[in-house]
Amino acid sequence: MGVIDERMEQLGLVLPPPWTPRGRFAPFRRDGNLVVLSGQICEWEGRVTLAGPVGSDEVSAERAREEARVCALNLLYCLKLACDGDLDRVSGILRLGGFVNCVSGFDRSPFVIDGATDVFVDVFGDSGVHARTAVGVCGLPGNAAVEVDAMVALKPA
Repeated sequence: MGVIDERMEQLGLVLPPPWTPRGRFAPFRRDGNLVVLSGQICEWEGRVTLAGPVGSDEVSAERAREEARVCALNLLYCLKLACDGDLDRVSGILRLGGFVNCVSGFDRSPFVIDGATDVFVDVFGDSGVHARTAVGVCGLPGNAAVEVDAMVALKPA
């Protein structure tokens, strides 16, 4: 077990079981030491864990922030595949892109996506600090409340 796996265990973070993409895309693409991770919605075992829109009477920003953590765990699952099972190969999280399925005028997208950011910083420390975009949108796959994608640098092999 690697250092990052041990840290995740200490944090109580569990990666999802294997899943099937909702469309015709790869969960990641790797080019040299760069990994681009496809967007991951708040989905667990094939079920969307929170439907949008965020900011409605039924879906709070606080709840959506928790579900952004699910997106991060799905991303970590894909990243582990890209690293041949060894997350210690990660040099740094370069960028997160966050999308919040929200009502018109919702201005708390950065707060929601902080849920995913927190996971990466907790897991990778200073190497988890990243550039980021957090935007509100009018719909996501499966009507999910949140989706996050990422770009990651790996240590040279």
